[in-house]
Amino acid sequence: MKKLILATAFATVASAAFAAPETYSIDPSHTAAHFAVDHLGFSTQYGAFDKTSGSIVLDAEKKTGSVDIIVDTASLDSGWDARDKHLKGEDFFNVGKYPTATFKSKNLKFDGDKLVAVDGDFTLLGVTKPLTLAVNNFKCGQHPMMKKAWCGAAATATLKRSDFGMKAYLPAVGDEVKLTIQVEAGKQ
Repeated sequence: MKKLILATAFATVASAAFAAPETYSIDPSHTAAHFAVDHLGFSTQYGAFDKTSGSIVLDAEKKTGSVDIIVDTASLDSGWDARDKHLKGEDFFNVGKYPTATFKSKNLKFDGDKLVAVDGDFTLLGVTKPLTLAVNNFKCGQHPMMKKAWCGAAATATLKRSDFGMKAYLPAVGDEVKLTIQVEAGKQ
């Protein structure tokens, strides 16, 4: 009996000592960055970037990790081709010169076991500024179809586009932009 108790105790200590961060790859088919911006005070215009990539590293025990998300700005879709062409041009996203926007973080914030925020750096049009994403609906578990560990969340932030040099049509087109990133990622 003593041997069984000793073996169980050793296994528990060994598993804790060797617990390691887990790396998850962004699932591009279930991840997208969305934006909303005021248009002339008449409406809120929405758009999405349909191509994303990156990774999330999570150490659930230590409540640490990192996030690296890359958004293909040329994948912008606002629902109208003429507007998309304008938004992809030099007045706004200038996708020819800046084909990606990125969010990178090594500062995850937890409330108990729940991820609630991610402090990081957002880069748009070659300008990098600090940005905090509020995290909602964070969940990790076994994916029922992929049969592997999976995590997902919705993250939101509000930023000023002028802080990144995007000043076309201010103030008629709003300066304040709401950013939402729906993300799913599978364990590598």
